[in-house]
Amino acid sequence: MPRHHRKILFGLGTLVLAGAFTASAIPAFASSFPVTDARVVAHFNFTAGQQPENITLQPNGDADVTFAYAHQVARVTPEGTITILATLPAATTGTAFTAGIVRTSDGTLYVNYLDLGGTESGIWRVNRNGSAEQVVALPDAGFLNGLALDPGTGALFTVDSFAGTVLKVWPRTGKAEVWASGQDLQPTAPGGFGVNGLKVHDGSVWVTNSSQGTLLRIPILPDGSAGTTVVAATGLASIDDFSFIGRGNTVLAAQPGLNQVDLITPGGAARAVLTGADGLSGPSSVAVSGRMVYVTSAAYATGVDPNLLMARLGG
Repeated sequence: MPRHHRKILFGLGTLVLAGAFTASAIPAFASSFPVTDARVVAHFNFTAGQQPENITLQPNGDADVTFAYAHQVARVTPEGTITILATLPAATTGTAFTAGIVRTSDGTLYVNYLDLGGTESGIWRVNRNGSAEQVVALPDAGFLNGLALDPGTGALFTVDSFAGTVLKVWPRTGKAEVWASGQDLQPTAPGGFGVNGLKVHDGSVWVTNSSQGTLLRIPILPDGSAGTTVVAATGLASIDDFSFIGRGNTVLAAQPGLNQVDLITPGGAARAVLTGADGLSGPSSVAVSGRMVYVTSAAYATGVDPNLLMARLGG
């Protein structure tokens, strides 16, 4: 992939510098949600493109991750055993990249596949026999990123970071539509990364905007359309993917430019709970299951030690 497409740049080249100036302003972590017992459970091959971009969890505690530049999906056990589940096609031209991943209730895995410069971008299904097939074609997408399931309809939500849009797609029919757009979702400069991470939670679609440094909530209205975008948190210099803790609106968010994971409560200040000292190397996504926290480090900026880290909530 050409260097200007590398995700850590977010199309701007300034977010990491901005994060360096703000990191010291984040207070030391002390709250009712301590994160302890951090350990790196698996190290991946940077040279082979095994940079874990996104994560979804299996009921038994295994983690399924997308290897961005290897355009693969892998399963990692808590003991560190790595199994390649599928390899998506090589790029038709340019570079292939896998991003968001989601697991449905029946165990089906869907992933965002980018054929940058080509025509095969879209949502792909990973089959149990190791094959993968496109189920929603999005050839005009700029950069597909976060991916989440709408439990009410079985549809999927995804984002186009370059276009600054949230898309709703139906894997069974191949239908896709722009579900939400607007200034709050846009990058701050052409070719930058606007809307990025995505989750469906408590009747809303929640997204991050990396270049604007915000966490946003978009209500799902009774007819399924998008309500007015609400800014839930600001000042998040390099926010990427995130995960909710329990039933409230508190999240753990990856901040690759700061090399840390932050605890964010809407309306409150972000607080670092994991850092490079714990083994992070450019964290890209977070998943939480019960008291267990999983963090992928894609190492886009560091260039060393892409890995999967696990930690525990609540001491």
